[in-house]
Amino acid sequence: MNRSLHGLFGIFVIAILLFSTHIALPGEAKPRPAEWDKTLEAAKKEGKIVIAIPPANELRKEMEPVLKQKFGLEAELVSAPGPRNASRIAAERQAGVSYFDALIVGTGTAVGLAHDGMLEPIESFMILPEVKDPKEWWGGHVWEDNLNTNRYLYSFLADVSTHSIWFNSSLAKPEELRSFDDYLSPKWKGKIGFSDPRVPSSGQSVWSFMWEVKGEEFLKKFVQQDLFLTRDLRQLTDALAKGKVALAFGIGRSQAEPFIKSGLPIKPAPAPKEGLPASNSFGVVGIVKDPPHPNATKVFINWFLSREGQDWYGRIMQNGSRRLDVDTKWLKELGVDAAKDSISLQEYHRVRNHLEDKYTKVRVPSGKFAEAILK
Repeated sequence: MNRSLHGLFGIFVIAILLFSTHIALPGEAKPRPAEWDKTLEAAKKEGKIVIAIPPANELRKEMEPVLKQKFGLEAELVSAPGPRNASRIAAERQAGVSYFDALIVGTGTAVGLAHDGMLEPIESFMILPEVKDPKEWWGGHVWEDNLNTNRYLYSFLADVSTHSIWFNSSLAKPEELRSFDDYLSPKWKGKIGFSDPRVPSSGQSVWSFMWEVKGEEFLKKFVQQDLFLTRDLRQLTDALAKGKVALAFGIGRSQAEPFIKSGLPIKPAPAPKEGLPASNSFGVVGIVKDPPHPNATKVFINWFLSREGQDWYGRIMQNGSRRLDVDTKWLKELGVDAAKDSISLQEYHRVRNHLEDKYTKVRVPSGKFAEAILK
């Protein structure tokens, strides 16, 4: 009997110690610091957050109820191309208006905002251990602004085989599209759509890769195909689905998905023999200087960069998070390889065309070349 009582007492003491010191048992969520609870309460009082997001309807539709249900936050999501949102943020800041709290963009779009002092250092907003610890991330913490400013823009995605080229299967066949040179065929004259490479965009990403691996003489010939240029990815996808163009550069999976579900004949083109760059897609997050809802912004950033938030965003946008505890192998069925699942860190840094160093050396000069020949 005494032995049984001692055993029960021991279990009771251990239980008290576990709960009083907030030690997480195997399989349980990691303990969260007291600062998190205080921030969450303050965020609920603010009641709102304003975020600039990519032009992806599914993302906007799904994010609003998630933030409402999880944290009681009304989310005003401004869905537009990155350059448009960045220009609006810059104009409002210059006018002394603080409206936006955070932004999710593609590579390079917000670097100018960081250089002009319009963004907050992200690390000061990180609370949760799983977000703050670089060991939770493939490659550690990776900053989009990795040259002059540093640590204002966090790069959280990394894919290898991104679907940046698509075709209308009623007008083209995959075997006709094995190389970039195949796009110079007279058959495609007037039938190629392109996300405008003169501005930071998905189109500029693939254009800059072509500039780097094929050269300017190739691009001069390519432009003679009478490209249909647009800065509206929805318009570009619609033109492809309706057969106004047979081929399209710069469309992302998130833009294509609604058309695919509707049974329209658009498919990702095979990767050309020259390859495609490693990309972070719409995978950069930043915080606007002096956000009007600072606590809501902290809650959003910590949730968004947590395991749960990264898994959620990756499944909505069909991209691979760099978080090591987020499963990304399922993307392979869609033809997308998360970088952490397919290449080494050394190879990733060799083939990527994002982050500020590559943006400066490749994206900017290729964009200027596009401005010179696309008039």
